[in-house]
Amino acid sequence: MMQVSLIAHTPEPEKLIAAAAKMCYSPSKAQDLLDDLDAGKIERFIRMLMSLGHESPVEHVSFTFAVEGVSRSLLAQITRHRIASFSVKSQRYVREGSFEYVIPPEIDAVPEAREVYLKMMQEDQAAYDVLSDLLYKKHYERLVKGGVSSDKAKTDAEKMAIEDARYVLPNACETKLMLTMNVRSLYNFFRLRCCMRAQWEIRELSEKMLALCYEVSPALFAKAGPSCTYGECSEGKMCCGNQKLMREKYAKIKEIKK
Repeated sequence: MMQVSLIAHTPEPEKLIAAAAKMCYSPSKAQDLLDDLDAGKIERFIRMLMSLGHESPVEHVSFTFAVEGVSRSLLAQITRHRIASFSVKSQRYVREGSFEYVIPPEIDAVPEAREVYLKMMQEDQAAYDVLSDLLYKKHYERLVKGGVSSDKAKTDAEKMAIEDARYVLPNACETKLMLTMNVRSLYNFFRLRCCMRAQWEIRELSEKMLALCYEVSPALFAKAGPSCTYGECSEGKMCCGNQKLMREKYAKIKEIKK
C-alpha cells in the first residue's frame, strides 16, 4: 500500500518567499525585510504573488517526502521531473527476497486477471532466486580461487549476483524513495500528475503530496493541482471534460468551502 509522508520542509516557507520577493524591489537588508513581515503581511503578499504568477521566489522553498509501497513503473515516471532530488532503494545492493509488488486496480478487480498476475509475480520471484543463487556460486568460487577471503568473497559475490538477477524483476516490484522538490517544481508536478490523464499510480501519489503541502501552506498551494481546477484545461483536444468534477475533488482535498 502506498504511504507518503512529508518529512521536512523549509522553515517558515511563506515568510522566506515574501522576503525573497520583496528583495527584488527594496534596498533594505535581508534581515530587515524578514523582521518587517508579520503574519498578515505575509499572507497578503503571498496571495498577491500567486495572482500575478510571479513564481521565481518560491524556488527558495523545498519540501521533502518519504514514499513507500510504489512500483518501479512509477519510479520511471517521477524521475522525469528533473528539477528534483531522489534517493531510491537500490536493487543492486538490496536483495529482493519475497519482493512486494503493486497490483493495478483494474487487474485486481477481475479475478481471472488477478490470478494470472499473481502467478507471474511468483514466477518472477522464482527466476530471480534461481539466478541469484547460480550467479552467487559462480562469483564466490572465482573470487576465492583468486585469493579473496571467504567473508569478502561472500559480500562481493552477493552484490554481483543480484545486480544481474534483478533484470527479471517486473515493473510491479515495490520500491521506496525520498524526494525533494522546490515549490515551483511542485506546481509543475501537480499540474501534470494530478490531471485525470496521468497514470493512476502517480496521480494517487501527487494527490497525497498536494494534501500534505496544503496543510503546511494553504496560501502557497491554493491554486496547485491540475490546470482545470483554477482555469482552463491545458490539455486542449485531449481534455477529459470533467472540469466540474475535478474542481469539486480538489476543493475537498484542500478542504476549501466553495
